[in-house]
Amino acid sequence: MLHIMSTTVEPSSERSAAEVNEEIRALWLRSGGTLSVEQREEYQRLVLEWAAAAPAPERAA
Repeated sequence: MLHIMSTTVEPSSERSAAEVNEEIRALWLRSGGTLSVEQREEYQRLVLEWAAAAPAPERAA
């Protein structure tokens, strides 16, 4: 299966932070702990997507 890597962050409404986090974990498991260049690009995209989907932390008053 061929996956096209995108540098754009998907809108957070499409997937939750938990869903993206599961994909990040799966990527690390598949890689055996060492990411190829292509996997690093996918990881960076996923981290940006995760950050966009993660709820904003509450500020202490």
